[in-house]
Amino acid sequence: MSRAKRLNIFVPVIIILFFGAYARHRYLNREITITGHLPDKQMDEISGIAASNINNDVYYIHNDSGDTSRFFAITPDGKLQATIYFKGDPKEAQGVHDCEDIAAGPGPGSKKSYVYVGDIGDNYSLRKYITIYRVAEQTSWLNGGSVNADAVPLHLKYPDGPKDAETLMIDPIEKLIYIVSKRHDTVNVYTTPLIYKPNDTLVLTQRCKLYFAGIKPFKWITAGDISKDGRQVLLKSYEKVYYWKRNGNEHLWQTMLKRPGELNYQEEKQGEAIGFTPDGKGYYTTSEGVYSPIYYYKIP
Repeated sequence: MSRAKRLNIFVPVIIILFFGAYARHRYLNREITITGHLPDKQMDEISGIAASNINNDVYYIHNDSGDTSRFFAITPDGKLQATIYFKGDPKEAQGVHDCEDIAAGPGPGSKKSYVYVGDIGDNYSLRKYITIYRVAEQTSWLNGGSVNADAVPLHLKYPDGPKDAETLMIDPIEKLIYIVSKRHDTVNVYTTPLIYKPNDTLVLTQRCKLYFAGIKPFKWITAGDISKDGRQVLLKSYEKVYYWKRNGNEHLWQTMLKRPGELNYQEEKQGEAIGFTPDGKGYYTTSEGVYSPIYYYKIP
């Protein structure tokens, strides 16, 4: 066998072994950990994940288009704690159109925490308005089974026409709801006040545009989260996780205009969910698909 042929064989083998060893190293160092799997066939299109503020080691997840007005409470190892139903829009056959993200944070009650469900998906950019539902968190949800909860809707319009979006975030410092659009070469960042009146219809404020290198649709922004203390931000595409740290009292959208870091991410079947841990030292992701794995990552 000639030297050239031996190199053609051995070089690819060495590369494969290197990347295999690197991936194993990341898992052994617990930079990436599979903590469990989604526990039920009903959870086949999970599109958001958010840590509870009042229930320890509990995360809220939900399906996107095609499901009813509900979300689930699970533990990181995938145990179902409760299914929470709420009254959605009577104009929608399922109560909701396309829920694409979920967040937990402050609201009108000074000593309360709320879950925000974002019915913000709009694949064809045709919706006259999108809706966010605010539900007060309850410790009683973890008694098991299914529960009904009151939801307070907020209807929103874009200042520059309908958009598809899959990212809903809560800034606890400035008391703002953030929405980031999904498609095109640049994505738009919008905000609206966290405190609103029931059934208000408001126009979002456009704050900035963000550009991410890559090939469509892999670079489209599919999820995001803000840490509980408001100091860190995550956005994810189908391929990457982007990270920012807030500097002082700057607006969070100003933080996002800076060059982001890129964090660890194991590409998933259709990863559209990311959420910080309550202490902000790590984050979870999961994907559409039956019994999808739940990944945990440490922030370096």
